[in-house]
Amino acid sequence: MADLYLKALESERKALWATCRLKGLPSDTPERQRIAVLDELLAEHKAKCKAKRQG
Repeated sequence: MADLYLKALESERKALWATCRLKGLPSDTPERQRIAVLDELLAEHKAKCKAKRQG
C-alpha cells in the first residue's frame, strides 16, 4: 500500500527545493526553513514505519 503522507511530504519538499534553486534563495528564507522542517518530518515518519515493520 502506498504511503500517501510520505509521498505528500516528499512532493512538497521537492517543489520547494526546485523553487529555491531556481530563485537562488539563501538559507534564511521561509522556503528553506520549511525544507528543514520537512526533512525532520520525513526522518521521523520513516523511523516510525521502520519500527512498525520490525515490531
